[in-house]
Amino acid sequence: MRIKTWQLYTLITTLFWGVWGAFIEIPEKNGFPATLGYAVWALTMIPCAIVALSVTGWKINTDARSVVSGGIVGLSGAGGQLILFQALRDGPAYIVFPIISLYPVITVLLSVLYLNERTNRKHWIGIGIALLAILLLSYMPPSATHARGWQWLILAIGVFLLWGVQAFVMKRANATMSAESIFFYMMISGVILIPAALWMTNWNMPVNWGWKGPGLAVVIQVLNAIGALTLVYALRYGKAIIVTPATALAPVITIILSLLLYGVIPSFVIITGLCLAVIAIYLLAE
Repeated sequence: MRIKTWQLYTLITTLFWGVWGAFIEIPEKNGFPATLGYAVWALTMIPCAIVALSVTGWKINTDARSVVSGGIVGLSGAGGQLILFQALRDGPAYIVFPIISLYPVITVLLSVLYLNERTNRKHWIGIGIALLAILLLSYMPPSATHARGWQWLILAIGVFLLWGVQAFVMKRANATMSAESIFFYMMISGVILIPAALWMTNWNMPVNWGWKGPGLAVVIQVLNAIGALTLVYALRYGKAIIVTPATALAPVITIILSLLLYGVIPSFVIITGLCLAVIAIYLLAE
């Protein structure tokens, strides 16, 4: 079976995000805060944007509609990431991540209602199985950490909504502007929010400024940046109701790599999620 353009870009995004997820904690464990990791990620978006724009002859859509659409895509993605940091500071990860992981539900609903996206029964079954798999793959065992207040729940729901809306607007924007312009505005939004990430950083703790800190973060975060670029292309050529759930299955790659590299044995819930993910990927790829 010949692979389609949207399938290729979806595969690249899922693969790169999966590998990124397997290594993202290493710089933080080495003493380089996640908030500074965000700053590194935003900066790695710049060379990706340069490469993308060079292909189109440096043409950027600058009309009001394109600027607003690009800004919404960029700020909802990058802003959601910063809000997630705060949600995890006050709330339990085993509740926060399952809430956020279901953001494809929002994308699917909006795409069906406002973009009139439709597909066959096989794909709908795959989408349903994928959403269940995503929920199971995000499972984390309860910890002894106590939640502080209830604001973290509002923040988690906010990220869930922002990321769901981001993919929908990204798909919609692809109909009126170039994919390269969308990514350019994503890059600009990410860079603009770097001061917020620096403000959120706990500077009372020592920061590792060596290779194992920011140096390693650059290598890892560029995978995230490339995945974001190929996601724009995947949504340009494919349906959001299929691409979004498929790319959200990136934890499958993360879990497999963690098993191979770190010897981490998944729980029964995770294994069930992996099995469902394989089924979903098969159904969505047809």
